[in-house]
Amino acid sequence: MLNILPNTLYPGTPIRWPSGGMCCVNIYNTKPERFLERIVFDDIQNPARSACCAGFELQVWRCKPFVNHLVEWLPDYALAESELNVSHGNIYVKLQQAAVRVYTSEKYKNRGEAGEITLHAICRDYFDTIPIAPRVFYKNASNDVVKSFDMVHARFPVGGSLELWLGESKLYADSADAISDAISSVKSHIQQGFLTNEKLLLGPQISKTTPHYDEIIHIFKSQTSLDHFLSSSVFAIGIASNSNALSSATALTDAYRTSIALEIDKLASKIDKSGLLSTIKIVLIYIPLLNKDAFVEEFDKKLKGLQP
Repeated sequence: MLNILPNTLYPGTPIRWPSGGMCCVNIYNTKPERFLERIVFDDIQNPARSACCAGFELQVWRCKPFVNHLVEWLPDYALAESELNVSHGNIYVKLQQAAVRVYTSEKYKNRGEAGEITLHAICRDYFDTIPIAPRVFYKNASNDVVKSFDMVHARFPVGGSLELWLGESKLYADSADAISDAISSVKSHIQQGFLTNEKLLLGPQISKTTPHYDEIIHIFKSQTSLDHFLSSSVFAIGIASNSNALSSATALTDAYRTSIALEIDKLASKIDKSGLLSTIKIVLIYIPLLNKDAFVEEFDKKLKGLQP
């Protein structure tokens, strides 16, 4: 059933940190202020589903404020943990470093980084995950399109086992195309050869200062079965696409929320029919856009404005 929840996917489930409780143990406990509002939450567990919206201002969808919020997340998305000691004296340099690592190409219209950063932000903010292998570090150059997981996070629920959160983000005009491609990508990513390569690639990227490092790195060792890797994983599928419901909305009304719920249910039904749920756990995250092309153009403008 539809709910609005303020915090995590699993209501009442705290996160365990190495010293116990909900105390500050590393830099990832500091996050930008929440901007996106989770307007739909369905407690069906697999695929669990959420829809997050940028909201409205003076009856207009907040495109520019949404992009500004993504800029706030740039360092968290693109910089390593050791680089995140940001102060008033170096904040602009840190933003420049992060912006350059995202991409510098003039061919931005079909790039999906704005969607990846959005998925990163939602998982960090609402699900209390932490990055363990920033995606930008397995690019060969800043304009490479990486054929890998779009996000590699970890989550530590109290009373439960470590969860790897593996992201698949699609930023498309059409949501039907987006979910079809996402399903295809996930299917290719759970093949033995791909997963074996990913373990070899990602393991060395994980900082030894990461909470529960020994527990995490065990999953990435070559001696550990891929079955354990998959059973520990939650695949977060992020779909950012144009929304018919949003095109006629001017506020976060009950009618708008209901329309968005119907849109996300259509996406979830595609996952149900894919056969993936018999093998893996999936969280579906839907981000309705008014105009995908305008959103990407605004993001590119803001990103390029930060680059030297």
